[in-house]
Amino acid sequence: MLLTHRVSPQNVAAGAAALPQLTVLSYNILMPNSSDGWWTYKMYNPPVAKFPYSTDDGDDDGISSWPYRRSRLESKLRAVDADVVCMQEVSPDSFVDDFSFMKLLGYDRREMYKKGRMRPATFWKSCAVELVEDGVVHGDRTLLTSFRVVSHDVADTEFKEDAVGSANKILPENNTKQKQRAKGKAAKKPVEQCWHVVNCHLQAGGREGPRRLRQILGGVQSAVKFARKRGESDPTSPRLIVCGDFNGSEDSAAVSVLTATEIGPDYLEDGRPVTSKLKHIATTSGPLVDVSASAGDIRPPPPTLVVSELISLMADPSSENDEGDNLTDLVVERLKNIYDRYATVLMEKEEEEEVSGRFERDSRLQMGTEDVERWLVDINGRVGRGTEFRNAAKAMGWTPPPPKDGDEDGGPTGMLGEQADTRKKLITLPPRSVLTFRHFVDVYTKELRGGKFWGICHDLAVMGEALPDAGLFTGRYDRMYCTSNLCVNRVYDTISDRSCPNDDEPSDHLPVAATFGLK
Repeated sequence: MLLTHRVSPQNVAAGAAALPQLTVLSYNILMPNSSDGWWTYKMYNPPVAKFPYSTDDGDDDGISSWPYRRSRLESKLRAVDADVVCMQEVSPDSFVDDFSFMKLLGYDRREMYKKGRMRPATFWKSCAVELVEDGVVHGDRTLLTSFRVVSHDVADTEFKEDAVGSANKILPENNTKQKQRAKGKAAKKPVEQCWHVVNCHLQAGGREGPRRLRQILGGVQSAVKFARKRGESDPTSPRLIVCGDFNGSEDSAAVSVLTATEIGPDYLEDGRPVTSKLKHIATTSGPLVDVSASAGDIRPPPPTLVVSELISLMADPSSENDEGDNLTDLVVERLKNIYDRYATVLMEKEEEEEVSGRFERDSRLQMGTEDVERWLVDINGRVGRGTEFRNAAKAMGWTPPPPKDGDEDGGPTGMLGEQADTRKKLITLPPRSVLTFRHFVDVYTKELRGGKFWGICHDLAVMGEALPDAGLFTGRYDRMYCTSNLCVNRVYDTISDRSCPNDDEPSDHLPVAATFGLK
């Protein structure tokens, strides 16, 4: 459901025609599953059809299919009709086809982040804004685009000294030298204080607080540096909008630094310091404005992440070590039931693994290679994809082939990009091998530590061991901020009281949007 709140009615009513306004929407869309992102169906709880977008069962209309999700996404964007749309989690493999509909909505310009499997991308309407020259800067998971609002008037322009007088001076027709000098000075066009939009998708992970802090500080600094490069009169006070998926709550350093303006060594995130020295944001115009909170007198800022509560059911914080949490007994018992249903290989007494405690089982049957294949098909649709497959293969004895000359890990091709994909394709399940119950639990422990709570939840459910309903987890991970020289005229809220994604929401995240004006 979309709700619109007018925050600054005096600006909208009295100055809308004279002052430039800019509407920006930010949306982590959940990676399109048209060619990549096969696991998207696992995000739905309760589970939906496994592969509604594939030819495996011929169903192309399921709610987790990209055609269906795309139609819902288009509807969400059309309702707000923003000038600039900042997306997170687009796929470079299918980017053009996935978002061909954006042109139909008027977004005829775009810029995609240059690295990664899931990338930020910014779309805009050229009838509303124009990208200034060299106005794109790629940072560490941040994408800066700098615009001139097309509808702005002369009062919104700053001029360099002597530029106007030299350009408009009337000269005799035969005074060639004076004309050339005037032309050279006229080339110093008025320097507009443009609008800078930082689209970010900060690093996920409970221990990535220091990197998230560096990323957001770098994104803000990129706007200041570009404003200085352009020659804006006050580059440390740019017209700046910062938005995206911060992958952190109110207590994360990357969020706090924007409103506190600085973070020191005493600031802890998840019990750990995020910096060894004092860090400041690059702007000097004071704290940035939390856009959603600016309508706080109307309603509390709504959550942007509405999903099933799973962490309390899965993670045992008392068992945390350097590698992360372990699974709760609740999950381990369910995995034991599942393992017993798949296991068909009888182990000789001398081959049995010595176990105790929660790894003890009554049965001497273990999961052989064919059993593991059946399990993988049930959860992932086929053998050969997913971290469950790769970690199981390694636990069963698969070892990578030695690297070829000039292709060592960490080199120019290393385990990044094509070489990493090639190595994944080489992984196979060793024949006539077994996956012990301890290793079976280890596979899902790694899923837990990788933040794939939704994947564990799905797998347990489709294997007949669904977790109890613990309600919803809600958080405000997607945010939008602006500098104090901008005013927030309108805020657009999308709210949901059901676990996302679902038949109405195409992503596990909800969009945030606002209309900005000048003070």
